Amino acid sequence: MRWKEDGFAMIPVISAVEEMTPTDYRGRILSLIPPMTQLNTPYPSTAYLTGFLRSRGFDAVQTDLALQLVLHLLSRSGLQQILDRARQHPAMKTSGSVQTFAAESGRYLATVDLVIRFLQGRDSTLAHRIASRNLLPEGPRFQTLDVYEGDEDNGEDSLAWAFGALGVQDRARHLCTLFLSDLADVIRETIDPRFEFVRYAESLAASQPTFDPLATALAAPLTLLDETLRHLTRNAVQQHQPQMVLVTVPFPGTVYAAFRIAQWIREMAPDVLTVLGGGYVNTELRELQEPRVFDYFDFVTLDDGERPLLALVDHLQGRRALDQLVRTYYRSSDTGRVQYSRAVEPDVPFAKVGTPTWDGLPLHDYLSTLDMLNPMHRLWSDGRWNKLTIAHGCYWKKCSFCDISLDYIGRYDTAAAELLADRIQTIVQETGQTGFHFVDEAAPPKGLRSLAEELLKRNLKISWWGNIRFEKSFTPDLCQLLADSGCIAISGGLEVASDRLLALMEKGVSVAQVARVTRSFSDAGILVHAYLMYGFPTQTVQETVDALEYVRQLFEEGCLHSGFFHRFTCTAHSPVGQSPERYGVTLKPLPPITFAKNDVEFVDPTGVDHDALGESLTKAIYNFMHGVGLDADIRSWFRSRVPRSTVPRNYIARALQSRSSG
Repeated sequence: MRWKEDGFAMIPVISAVEEMTPTDYRGRILSLIPPMTQLNTPYPSTAYLTGFLRSRGFDAVQTDLALQLVLHLLSRSGLQQILDRARQHPAMKTSGSVQTFAAESGRYLATVDLVIRFLQGRDSTLAHRIASRNLLPEGPRFQTLDVYEGDEDNGEDSLAWAFGALGVQDRARHLCTLFLSDLADVIRETIDPRFEFVRYAESLAASQPTFDPLATALAAPLTLLDETLRHLTRNAVQQHQPQMVLVTVPFPGTVYAAFRIAQWIREMAPDVLTVLGGGYVNTELRELQEPRVFDYFDFVTLDDGERPLLALVDHLQGRRALDQLVRTYYRSSDTGRVQYSRAVEPDVPFAKVGTPTWDGLPLHDYLSTLDMLNPMHRLWSDGRWNKLTIAHGCYWKKCSFCDISLDYIGRYDTAAAELLADRIQTIVQETGQTGFHFVDEAAPPKGLRSLAEELLKRNLKISWWGNIRFEKSFTPDLCQLLADSGCIAISGGLEVASDRLLALMEKGVSVAQVARVTRSFSDAGILVHAYLMYGFPTQTVQETVDALEYVRQLFEEGCLHSGFFHRFTCTAHSPVGQSPERYGVTLKPLPPITFAKNDVEFVDPTGVDHDALGESLTKAIYNFMHGVGLDADIRSWFRSRVPRSTVPRNYIARALQSRSSG
């Protein structure tokens, strides 16, 4: 099935509204999740694509090779393979992680299957033995239990502080997560230095101007991880017998494995068509010129995959020429150069993309871990959430740090609340689980109100959380309505917590407004998490200190329960990346790019050492989340001398009072 550029006659392209019938394409389409994404729940892209394709009558299936790889490695037989190789590795003489693993290998082999079963929820009574700290071997990662923010304490007291006297299940889950982290360290030091549970070989793909680093890695001898993934790929192809394989790469940390999978499919089943897409492609490969990519993949598609896939099947049926594909890269058989088909056709409306399906994915095999002691971050790693979208894109699409020029942000499209509720009911019936993570860039207040009313009207009992903008539309009444409909947590961007910088980034909110909105959610019993940012163009040390003081007061007043500071990164598709002069910075020149382009370094005339400040911000907010240090002078969190905050100590309290008096 190697379709050549001149293999079809030039025939008129059918209308975009003239969709194919189910019998037009009889080949099976397999969607793959490559390592590594999440351990606790499937990444949703394959569920979305499989649901859409089935709604159009295609024979579509899916599998999660990321989960399969982890479950093989973290098994008794997998650990034995790791142990055999570790004993021959030089790290055996230098690494504490490897030495502990070898010395305690009997205990690791005896307990790893028990740990996996516990994290899968299959043996909850193990929690008591695990929490006793007498069952599991403890490597270097467990040392974090013995010291909390510089206070010498024994590990048991630290755990009790974090989880309380009755939190046995959570305590055990956290210990098991440290157990897995120790094993990940061993894998990284003896098998593959690029290994991470989430960001596997990320440096090979993130903003890499050329394909050379990835090509070198793909030509290298196979590691144990590679050998395992190759075996799993062969099994998937043999089991499903696909004619087309869709490989989704949401993050740079999935790219290496995706190319390895495609490499082996070419070897095992050269007639199978391979297609690459996903969030990484949509953001980093928009200027792709590298022909070697097509030694692995036949096609690379941009943005939402539904319309490009329909056009691609048209092509395979002889009804569309290559240059009439939609948002698709391919390699010319005549010139060997990368070509991009720019045919413009309307995307499939959000209301007609179908209902995601998790059929074919082993939902009970995912692992609920508990890494960071952060109430919002644990939702990302603990529990299996059905991921669903309320609307496509962002209704605001103005923030200067965001990729608003790209389709996944810029094209806003909605669906009726009744249809969304139908999708929710179908998913609950299929999965048997009532937890939902709404994965919108920013869920619209109007859409959330309509959905909440529909859920209450149907008496649908679900739990849900998602991301919003802290805008004034979220009144106390609306927040209570959302809580009544099942909302348990929300996250939103306070970003720099500076009115000057919020205006510069066109966030559309103020600190006082954020205080009032977050308090409305908090009063409704909803957990509130703030995304915070530092290092935005022209941000001064004074503004950073003031931002932390605002955050301290928000925690003190019960507006926030959780937060996290992110370092600002300039991307090529954001307003800052496209018009840096508006934000007072100069972009550093990029090298010639034939592969990936996303992050762009810049020169900020303020010259602030934001990385040094970031360490202090991280430490402070971690303590604020646990009610520690809320009365201290904000300057005490910084290692170096910083100016006194200019924010009145009662600023947030007064902002909340103005709402009450109003």
